[in-house]
Parts: sequence; structure tokens; C-alpha cells
Amino acid sequence: MAEQLSPFTKAELLPQEEKLEIAQEHGELFIGIPKEVYFQERRICLTPDAVGALVSNGHKVLIESQAGEQASFSDKDYSEAGASITNDTKKVFGCPIVLKVEPPTLDELEMVNPNTIIISALQLKTQQASYFKALAKKKITALAFEFIKDQDGAYPAVRALSEIAGTASVLIASEIMANDKQGNGMMFGNISGVPPVEVVVIGAGTVGEFAARSAIGLGANVKVFDNSLTRLRILQTNLGRTLYTSTIQPKYLLKALKRCDVAIGAVRGKNRSPVVVNRDMVAAMKPGAVIIDVSIDMGGCFETTEVTNHDKPTVVQEGVIHYGVPNIPARYPKTSSISISNIFTPYLLQMGECGGLENAIRFDSGLKNGLYFYRGILTNKSVADWFDMKYSDINLLIF
Repeated sequence: MAEQLSPFTKAELLPQEEKLEIAQEHGELFIGIPKEVYFQERRICLTPDAVGALVSNGHKVLIESQAGEQASFSDKDYSEAGASITNDTKKVFGCPIVLKVEPPTLDELEMVNPNTIIISALQLKTQQASYFKALAKKKITALAFEFIKDQDGAYPAVRALSEIAGTASVLIASEIMANDKQGNGMMFGNISGVPPVEVVVIGAGTVGEFAARSAIGLGANVKVFDNSLTRLRILQTNLGRTLYTSTIQPKYLLKALKRCDVAIGAVRGKNRSPVVVNRDMVAAMKPGAVIIDVSIDMGGCFETTEVTNHDKPTVVQEGVIHYGVPNIPARYPKTSSISISNIFTPYLLQMGECGGLENAIRFDSGLKNGLYFYRGILTNKSVADWFDMKYSDINLLIF
């Protein structure tokens, strides 16, 4: 009888050791939160309640004195939540993890220790190559919260701040119209016998959706323009009602702009916002009408918009009042801080449970998407393409 051949070798048939999953070790995080120095930045990353949650889980938080003052959170609030308060800025930047709203300046990076983890916004369009060279020099690991994805593939930080910007655009327009020096004296509101305010929203993304939601809630007539029929359908579904929608066609857009009292620009582009409304179209609008260009941080979608600030937020062009402040959420620092804190806190707790950022990234692909620098190595393709720099795939660096 012929010997039966086995598909396995003799070594493969021997009993093997059982492979058990190694339990994740809880790690202690030491987080530093410095005071924001960026122009008119009044937000803070963590609320006292969030700090309390972190401290109760065994983590340490060091906060620079008065860091939350402009968001109406006092040093006493943070101290009672378990944070340590210091006046020493260098000590805060010396923490293993530094948490900020705005990306650190080059001067602030000088105070950071090598191999520090920095979690902040990146704001790619405003950065320079020197910033990334400074990160590489100190072998920094950096995470941009606007790149972090959730389980649905959406960007939670971007959406949260867009919700604030969209709602705020209507509230700001309402304030400007009621201003006795500039405004036309009109009020948002469905007042009996008074024609409602006419609002044009250009862009049907999150900003446009929340601008339309707020304007409708105040009784305005709203018209929404976007070149994506899918976004227009989603907007109407989310609002739970039908309203005037159109693709961005100059004839229909100009007709709507001539009649409107408020125009809100919320169109985004890959590198910059497309200019959808030119000067002639603005000149055809009513005298005293209001333009809120939420897209100004990417160049603006109105040709006549200028970058302004929270101290002098408006300029008049062609008889129309323009609002061009890039950082609208900072106008509402407490609301924005709570919103940002709600996003940060679960990720920080997750990092602690996993034993640090590296392990958290292994188990969470959405968090990994936020990583753009790992131990001094650029790992984000978008950043690499923007600055024409070399990058490495993070999956080749973390196994």
C-alpha cells in the first residue's frame, strides 16, 4: 500500500503554543494646556468637567493660569476639577502631551521637549514649511483634530465647528441688520403683516444646513444654492421640509441676490473657495444688505469680501455690508470650547485605556488619520503634497 502523502510537514504537525491576546495596559497621561496666544483666540480644549473625568481616571492635567478665562472658565473651576495651575508657560509646554486649539507657534515649539505629543488644529493653509522642520528637529508626534475621523468616516471636529459657524452666521447677520449705524433696521422674525427677511445660502454643506435651519427657525424665507444635488437633497431631508433649492446658475442666483436681505457664503474648495458671486452681482444687491462670507478662511466665495477681525468685523462694498471674520467660532468661546472638549475627551480617555497614543492608533483608524507627524517623520500625504515634502506611510512605522 502506497504511503499517503500529508500536505503538512512533520514540524507543522507538532503541537504549537497557544497564542493569547496581550491585555492592554492602562497608561497615565500627563497633559499640558497652555494659554492661547493667537490673535483673538479665546477658546480652550478642555472644560473643567472634562478635566474632572480625566483626573478621576488617573491622568494628570497642568493648565496655564487664566487659559480658560475668556471662555468663562476660571482657574478655581479647573483646580476644583483636579487640575494643577501654573504661571510657568515653559512648564506647561514641558508636559509629555500638549493640548491646544491653535497650532503652536515657532516660539512655543522652542519650549517643547523632544518626543512630545502635540494635539491641536493644523490649519494647513496658513502654515509654512518652517513649522514642519521644527517638528522634525524635535522628533515631535503631532495630531491634527480636524483630520480625525469617526466610525462613520466623518470629521467630528470639522462638523461641530461648522455647526457653530452656520448658526452664528444668521445670529451675526441679525445683529448687523439691527445696528443703528449700518443696518437697515430689519428684524429676523415672522411678524404678522410684515414681509419676512429673505436669506440666500450658497453651499449646502454643514455650515449651509445650520444657517438655513437657524434662518427658518427665525421665520425667514430661505433659498439654498449648491452644485451638488445630493447635498441639496440631504439638506432638505435633515431640515424635514421642502424649501427653494437650486444649482448655482448665475441667472437664478443673481435674481435671488437682488431680492435678499442676507447672503451667506459657505462654499468650500480643495485649495481655496471658488468665487461664486462677482462684484457686479454684489452691486445689484439692495443697499444695506448683509453678506456673511463663512468661506473667507479659504479665500471667500464673494469677490468683494475682505478679511476682517472680531474688533472691526464689517466693511461696506458697493453699498453692501460685508462680514469677513475667518474664525467665527471664537466669537462664542464657551460654546466652542464645550464642543471641542466633547470631541477631545473620549479620545484622551481611549489613549489612557490603550496605554498611550501609539496603541490607540493601532486600534482606531480614525484617530490614525489625524496623525500627520510621527516622531519627527511626516506621515500625511495632503501636507506632503501642499509643501512638496517627502512623507512615509504611518502603517509602515506602526505595526
